[in-house]
This record gives sequence, structure tokens and C-alpha cells, in this order.
Amino acid sequence: MKRVVYPGSFDPFTNGHLDLVRRGTRLFDEVLVAVAVNQEKQPLFSIEERVELITACCRGLPRIRIVSFQGLLVEALKAFQADAVLRGVRAFSDFEYELQMAFMNRSLSPSCETVFLMPTVENSFVSSRVVKEIASLGGDFASYVPEPVRQAIERKLKQRRQP
Repeated sequence: MKRVVYPGSFDPFTNGHLDLVRRGTRLFDEVLVAVAVNQEKQPLFSIEERVELITACCRGLPRIRIVSFQGLLVEALKAFQADAVLRGVRAFSDFEYELQMAFMNRSLSPSCETVFLMPTVENSFVSSRVVKEIASLGGDFASYVPEPVRQAIERKLKQRRQP
């Protein structure tokens, strides 16, 4: 069985992320969506909330498992007995960063392979950061995220606005 880990903070999980998960199932027997703790980001949702939201978004899709991890990605690959890392690249700037990370991961673990997928055109400009910004400024972000995520963002922002 070929298993791939799709790591990310997924805060929030977007339609672009969901598209990569779906497309990953065409290439691998199992896709593990691995929610990571990222010390550099201020999350809107807790790890538990993100796992719950992604689970709701992926309900009904075959061969997908939602997990969380802390620490080095190469250690997570070993723990999950995965064959590769799945990453999306929207722009050349993404590719530069992702290439550097792929080389570093391979340096840490020579068997670590990384598979890059380009987004669909309609998701090529969507990022979690931009979705959060649009939502926080009262803009219409619904077309960029799955419905469970839209509802959760609206609830979260409403809670934050209450005194």
C-alpha cells in the first residue's frame, strides 16, 4: 500500500486543500491529512477543531485519514509508515520554499520523497491566510472553503466580536 502524508496547518482548510486530497487519492492508496502545529502562525482554530473540520469536509471520500502531529515531518512519515509527502504549489514562490523543504527532508531522511501538485485554476490564488483576512474584514469568503469550514469561521468570528 502506498501511503502519502499531506501536511499543513490547514487553518482554515480550503477548497484548494480539499482538491489536493481528492487528487492525492488517485495517486496513492491512502492519503493522511496531517494537521501540524506551526509555531510561527497564530491559529484561528485549535488542532482538535481543525481535525474535526477536515474530517467533516472529507466525509465520504475513500482512503483518507485525518491525523495530527508535532515535530519533524520526517519523523511523522516514519510513525505513519508513509512513502511520500504531498505538497501543493500555487506559485513560483511556493515552489522555492517547498523545494527547500523537500531537500531538507531528504537530507534528514534519504528515503523521503515529495510529490508536488499544481492547484486547479480556480484554487490557484486561494490561501488560508487570505481566507482569514477576507473573513475578518467582513468579505464573502464562502466560495473558497467547504461549507463546514464556512460555518465554523462565521461562528468563531462572531464569538470574537462578542464582549
